[in-house]
Amino acid sequence: MSTVHQPDPRDRPARLTVGVVGAGRVGPALAASLQLAGHRPVAVSGVSDASRRRAAQLLPDVPLVPPAEVLQRSDLVLLTVPDDALPGLVEGLAETGAVRPGQLLVHTSGRYGAKVLAPALRAGALPLALHPAMTFTGTAVDVQRLAGCSFGVTAPDELRLAAEALVIEMGGEPEWIAEENRPLYHAALALGANHLVTLVAQSMELLRTAGVEAPDRMLGPLLGAALDNALRSGDAALTGPVARGDAGTVAAHVAELREHAPQTVAGYLAMARATADRALAHGLLKPELAEDLLGVLATGAGAAGTDGAEGDAR
Repeated sequence: MSTVHQPDPRDRPARLTVGVVGAGRVGPALAASLQLAGHRPVAVSGVSDASRRRAAQLLPDVPLVPPAEVLQRSDLVLLTVPDDALPGLVEGLAETGAVRPGQLLVHTSGRYGAKVLAPALRAGALPLALHPAMTFTGTAVDVQRLAGCSFGVTAPDELRLAAEALVIEMGGEPEWIAEENRPLYHAALALGANHLVTLVAQSMELLRTAGVEAPDRMLGPLLGAALDNALRSGDAALTGPVARGDAGTVAAHVAELREHAPQTVAGYLAMARATADRALAHGLLKPELAEDLLGVLATGAGAAGTDGAEGDAR
């Protein structure tokens, strides 16, 4: 009985050898995703024990080598290092002659566009900025999460199709970001995602202090619904005591936070002020209720009474 040989995807023509400089949470996941598309990871660099473990888990049998050797072996190099380290890394690689003409050099920084790769461009490399708008864990689940993930893409016009093709091969959705808009784009993502983690962690701590045994189970449905509503309706999804103008309830919140978690007061007041501004601008907060509320927020506790609106229906 004969068997039919199934070709290995890695044997397809025009597949690229892939290297990773910086085996943090992002690089190995992207390389593993490219491997699923038929490309071939051939080298990875990592210094810490954690980065080496990530590389071994997501890219088994791919050798760990110094950064210069990663570039020597690879057609496509993923530079997945912290933002502040990226310019120096690119300059160093270009100055030492590690960059080869025609080599695709991809960084995943949200802050920078393609211009940060200018030293490599002068050495003949092809610069691409591909930033996945996703939070990474450093585990195999990250590869699955790339399906449908938006990527902020910035590249020279002549490389735009190549950049978008790589994103699509990783299962992502390319979103073109102009070079000058990269810092604003990244700030928007940090505001939404990074600060969300802090808010949720603080909320869970406060619920535990209040005696809730499973704050994650309590918050899950609530936060899931709030996020869905916000994505669908924007500011129209605002609810709660600030949007209603319940100055007494907000004053009570501030008093409790000062007693039990004073480190959260500044964040609560800042977010409440921002919420009040948006609620006013969109006609959700009645102007006649806003004065007392803004007074509470201005003083941090305020002279507004705490016996007024706490029982109002939501």
